[in-house]
Amino acid sequence: MSVEEKLNQANGAIKEGVGKVTDDKKTEKEGAAEKGVSKVREVAEDAKDAVKGAIEGVKNMVKKDDK
Repeated sequence: MSVEEKLNQANGAIKEGVGKVTDDKKTEKEGAAEKGVSKVREVAEDAKDAVKGAIEGVKNMVKKDDK
């Protein structure tokens, strides 16, 4: 989980909230989009880390079987 993406999500949420309070639909939509993009990036990073972990696990099993 990336701290940077969490911060981007928070900033997007703030921007979205400001847009709602000020009735600025453009700012509200931009904030929602920023929040969504950051969430997708975070999920992609987590998936990438999970795949790397699985690959390492398989490599370790293969090495173990070769002995």
